[in-house]
Amino acid sequence: MDIRRVQMTGGSSFVVTLPKDWTQQMSIKKNDPVRVTPQADGTLLISANISEDQIQRTREFDVTTCTNATFFFRSLIGAYIAGYTEIKVKSRGRLPSFVRMVVRDFTQMTIGQEVLEESETGVTIKDLLNPGELPFENTLRRMIVIVKGMHQDSIAALFEQDQALAEEVIAQDRDVDRLHWLMARQTNMVMRNINLSKKMGLTLYTASQYLLVSRTLERIGDHAVRIARNAVILSDKDQDQLIIAKIREASTLSLTIFDQSVTAFFDLDIRRANATIEEVKGLEHLCEGVTTAMLTHEAEDAIAVGYIAESIRRLGEYSADIAENVINYVVEHERDL
Repeated sequence: MDIRRVQMTGGSSFVVTLPKDWTQQMSIKKNDPVRVTPQADGTLLISANISEDQIQRTREFDVTTCTNATFFFRSLIGAYIAGYTEIKVKSRGRLPSFVRMVVRDFTQMTIGQEVLEESETGVTIKDLLNPGELPFENTLRRMIVIVKGMHQDSIAALFEQDQALAEEVIAQDRDVDRLHWLMARQTNMVMRNINLSKKMGLTLYTASQYLLVSRTLERIGDHAVRIARNAVILSDKDQDQLIIAKIREASTLSLTIFDQSVTAFFDLDIRRANATIEEVKGLEHLCEGVTTAMLTHEAEDAIAVGYIAESIRRLGEYSADIAENVINYVVEHERDL
């Protein structure tokens, strides 16, 4: 830590000298401008970047010896989430066909990524999305609508023994992943560029809270898919109406808890958040009842219903996680209880 004393110049202005090592690293010379940004916690941020334009960052991948398509795809997603604005894929020889297929899948599964240049030995992917055009709250609200609809449709597919509807739920998981990756990408970009956070009107702490909720929503979507897959397994089986009634009751309560948690999140309602967490105990009891009632059924059916009950319970528990984030945020910002 470097401590510097405040000095006075001109009889009215206060000055602090900048560390020489930092100025050399940032190539700052005499009379060069720097940006000084006051922070909410009372600190000052000094930056050599005075432009509000998006910071351009490039990541290169040499796939000459790459043979694993899954690993390559995960690497591209990693670069996307890290906030790179340009991704270059190159090879010393002709690009393998699987690399082109992975690049195509990557651009289809991510938001704002497009192939701008392509040759026999390389591909350049460019980010065409201005991060400020998609506010965090809008992305999160869209995720909420999708995952809630996935849960409702997966339960409907179970009750109506509708395999097509179940398959539709499974396909929607890609949309949730795309939005979660976007949220993670924007968070990393905000962390690297304080000017972007000010432009988007949110603090770094708020951005991290949105990312936590986004990750929770992505997991809720995964459990909706789990329900749908087991609904397919049960689609040609005779239904026990007592079990169906118990599942319906548990599902209704889990969705109520979910709705209350997201309302508490956007309203920063700490009392509603606390009440929502308490309701999870009742949901756990209902889900245990579903599992117990299936003990007299065939093993395959009992296992499938057990997975469904578990995923319904997880929806409630993940909703409680969102409510806990509300309490943490409100307490952190010293708001009235």
